[in-house]
Amino acid sequence: MKWLLLSIVVAVCAVVAQDTATFSTSVKVVNVFATVRDKHGELIRDLGQNDFTLTEDSVPQTIRYFTRESDLPLTVGLLVDTSMSQEHVIADERRAAFHFLDRVIRRRDDRVFVTQFDLAVMPKAELTNDFRVLDNALTSLDTPSREDLRMQTGGGTLLYDAVIESCNKILANQTGRKAAIVLSDGVDEGSDASLQQAIDAAQRSETLVYSILFADPSFYGAGFFGMPEGARGRAALSKLAHETGGGFFEVSRHLSIDAVFARIEDELRSEYSLGYVSSVPVKLSGFRKIRLTVAQKGLAVQARDRYWAKR
Repeated sequence: MKWLLLSIVVAVCAVVAQDTATFSTSVKVVNVFATVRDKHGELIRDLGQNDFTLTEDSVPQTIRYFTRESDLPLTVGLLVDTSMSQEHVIADERRAAFHFLDRVIRRRDDRVFVTQFDLAVMPKAELTNDFRVLDNALTSLDTPSREDLRMQTGGGTLLYDAVIESCNKILANQTGRKAAIVLSDGVDEGSDASLQQAIDAAQRSETLVYSILFADPSFYGAGFFGMPEGARGRAALSKLAHETGGGFFEVSRHLSIDAVFARIEDELRSEYSLGYVSSVPVKLSGFRKIRLTVAQKGLAVQARDRYWAKR
């Protein structure tokens, strides 16, 4: 009798294990993180699953998973422009960034890495929740030395390359919520990659990009944003943020760097997490268009508009 019971238990466990393995390998959940604002820009935090409608390549999809103010682990990358045009704003960026991390990062669950970019892309701190390491990394951020500039052979601000390297080498290997915070004037000089390739890399790795436009008027002159470089920088940072589902912010006399980080903190604490399984089988890997909307008029949804469907 004991042998019979043991045989039954073993058989049942084998079936359960087989079903679990089949589910984990064949069912691919597409995750979408979103924030919603009203016409005044205020965050809306009390919507339910039935308030959202989602389509993939114009085909309606069923939202299977839904949570508000997601408590999923958070991975944050700080990508700081340390080119010569940022020399006089780095101290403010460093201070505000550390205060932001101190408020947002949960030491047990969340991880942060720090990368600076100018003549090259240089990691300053690998993924960690050790604030001593992060403090040292932020303190060490600096613009190129005269010797670096003298030996320069390539471009001077590798913004797009920094985004791609961070997404491909670090963020693509992480699960849960992922955000890259880019502090720059947006002027890329010398990247091997294009803006679109940077956006593609962020979307493939399911990373939200929050772009902070922080320019030093004393470097470019008061008319910087009326110049082609200024307009191009603003447009690049805005596009990078909006197409990945993050946010675009511009530091000005009316909006300090501390206020910008406070807004990003508010958004990260006010996210909706939605998941669905595509009704269209993946025959060939490629990007698919996502459109997430809400029924209530006057509300704007901020979420990524594409994802990489992998065969």
